[in-house]
Amino acid sequence: MSYHEVNFIEMRIIGCLMEKEITTPDQYPLSVNALVNACNQKSNRDPVTQLSELDVQDALDVLVSRGLVTEINASNSRVSKYQHRFCNTEFSDLQLTPAETAIVCLMFVRGAQTPGEFRSRSGRLHTFQSREEVESALLSLQNKTGGPYVCQLPKEPGKREQRYQECFCTDSERPTNTSAEPSSSANGDEYTQQLEAKVLELEARIVTLNERIQELENASGL
Repeated sequence: MSYHEVNFIEMRIIGCLMEKEITTPDQYPLSVNALVNACNQKSNRDPVTQLSELDVQDALDVLVSRGLVTEINASNSRVSKYQHRFCNTEFSDLQLTPAETAIVCLMFVRGAQTPGEFRSRSGRLHTFQSREEVESALLSLQNKTGGPYVCQLPKEPGKREQRYQECFCTDSERPTNTSAEPSSSANGDEYTQQLEAKVLELEARIVTLNERIQELENASGL
């Protein structure tokens, strides 16, 4: 396992820590209870989870042992709090711009999204001035040393924009072919159906032509 590889629960925890560090710095670092609430929010989360305190604590223990999260024991409090060391710290070699940080954070808490969704959902994380700025940050994350950290998913039927997914989570499905050719299963099925319809159309035309030829031959014989 590489240093930045995480499972789904670990990814959700890190995403919540990144989010709260930016949006509510006065409440950061977070206690286990605050992290459970953050992970299980019914808004701004996809999928919505029902993680228990034990689920979160077990994942935190793993993250702490790997150096991706650190535990803080304040002298004036008996409650341990946690902060991430996943990126943008002296302990991590993963240094991201504010735009890149916002995108990774959104992927960690809301899954794969389109450039338009990143821009509209970034809110207090980062203000994207244009769609082009989002695409520039996504391209940077794809080409960063040690990456790619994001990948483009195959275009969904009826959708104008393609979604982008993080490349950190071991539980995420990875696209086997991101091209627009009919080699993906969905596009391949559609392509096959188009061919079959074309064949049926040509066969019908041949039948019609044969009937017409027969009629001409009969007329000529009279």
